Amino acid sequence: MSILIDGKKTAEEIRLELKAKVDLLKKEGKKVPGLVTILVGENPASQSYVNSKSKACIEIGMHSIVERLPQDLPEKKLLDLVNKYNNDDDIHGILIQLPLPEQINEQKIIEAINPKKDVDGFHPANVGNLVIGNQTFFPCTPYGVLELLSRYKIPTEGKHVVVVGRSNIVGKPVANMLLQKKTGANAVVTVCHSAAKDLSQFTKSADILVAAIGRAHFIKADMIKEGVVVIDVGINRVEDSTAKKGYKLVGDVDFVEVEKKSSYITPVPGGVGPMTIAMLLKNTLEAYARITNG
Repeated sequence: MSILIDGKKTAEEIRLELKAKVDLLKKEGKKVPGLVTILVGENPASQSYVNSKSKACIEIGMHSIVERLPQDLPEKKLLDLVNKYNNDDDIHGILIQLPLPEQINEQKIIEAINPKKDVDGFHPANVGNLVIGNQTFFPCTPYGVLELLSRYKIPTEGKHVVVVGRSNIVGKPVANMLLQKKTGANAVVTVCHSAAKDLSQFTKSADILVAAIGRAHFIKADMIKEGVVVIDVGINRVEDSTAKKGYKLVGDVDFVEVEKKSSYITPVPGGVGPMTIAMLLKNTLEAYARITNG
């Protein structure tokens, strides 16, 4: 039986560590880190994420602002709002909740954020720094993946990591982070995607498998080798008549069967998901430190 990687417990530990640092700032009479989250429209999932982020901020003592804007907001107004917070000394992190309505160019908005306040790690300047190994903000979900590997003392150096999925939010950044020649990375990385004729040809050779393809139960037991470490980033809704909401959340991995062959595995929910907000808070504290210390 594999060891369960408890993201919920790990995220709680990180939040307590961050709270202690924020409490110390308050004790010293210093300004605390500030995060603004901007939500355009009424997407239920986005609203839920934003509420969770704001609640987590407040719990550890950070300054939190949530801007809730209408679905038909003109792009210019959003750009103006981003610029306002770029110049707000009480705000150290700016997060735009994606997706944005179709009348707004997402990339244009991301590029408008001051890279020093881009705690999501999506600005091209931060993406470029990530690729070449400079100090930067790591996208929160991939950052959470590496933090779980580190805290569970799962070695990555020289290991074959297979990433299934090539999104800008998870697949590409996590691959680049694990490639870096430094502690907690230095892995041999293969990135797989839908163009592969036989995906299992790659997944069977993985020492560590990161599934981020967005398809429920896609990774089956016959696609992995014995003893693999499985990090399931997928969050998929599947119909379930026995559930109160009529659906349940599952990952990209067929957990019941894959667990029998893996050495470590993350559950869904309760694995990578809770880590995303924890790393957002960590990025915000880091942004505060960089801005405050010049």
